[in-house]
Amino acid sequence: MKLWVGLGNPGAKYAGNRHNIGFMALDRLAEDHGFSGWKRSFQGLIAEGRLGDEKVLLLKPETFMNLSGQSVGEAMRFHKLLPGDVTVFHDELDLAPGKIKVKTGGGHAGHNGLRSIHAHIGEAYHRVRLGIGHPGHKDAVAGYVLHDFGKADQAWLDDLLRGICDGAGALAAGDAAKFLNAVALRVAPPRPSTGVLAQAPRAGKTEKPAKPAEAALEEDGRSALQKLADRFRG
Repeated sequence: MKLWVGLGNPGAKYAGNRHNIGFMALDRLAEDHGFSGWKRSFQGLIAEGRLGDEKVLLLKPETFMNLSGQSVGEAMRFHKLLPGDVTVFHDELDLAPGKIKVKTGGGHAGHNGLRSIHAHIGEAYHRVRLGIGHPGHKDAVAGYVLHDFGKADQAWLDDLLRGICDGAGALAAGDAAKFLNAVALRVAPPRPSTGVLAQAPRAGKTEKPAKPAEAALEEDGRSALQKLADRFRG
């Protein structure tokens, strides 16, 4: 079994916050892949389903962000899971909006949800880092992450969540590269081929067509030899 954790804060007040993109990812996964309905357990909300050959338990802790590790640790102990069985979906200030990276182990970079999980299960779990961008100054971070996504964010956010669902089976199977490729195809799809375009002339310069030899002869009516002889006669 795999345990996939989405980080966020519970309640309607926080539902649209940038900090809740982890919750949003799990909600879309549960809906698109036909998981069971959400029910309360392990100090959070859980939904069960399958992705390919893997059974996956989705968990949204309801302990608030800075106590997320309590919920994760309880679920792990009950199902006898190891940190390597856990994948956490969370907001990432250090990535541009719509960017995504997968990471295993390492520090928590000051993220309160990850800090709590580190304290309860260690750092050897997997993370799906979901870029939300940075407000530009550390003093503005708290207000920024606890503010809703704007209208201008909805297009890339929807593409990102759809891409996560497209690649979910690969992620569950441990193929991070295939997962990231599936997301990329949604977020930045390749442009359709348009064939070879004709090269336009350079601006400011008009090319005159070369004058055929036959046309030059017809204009004067004399050959080059005749022109030379006529010059000496004169």
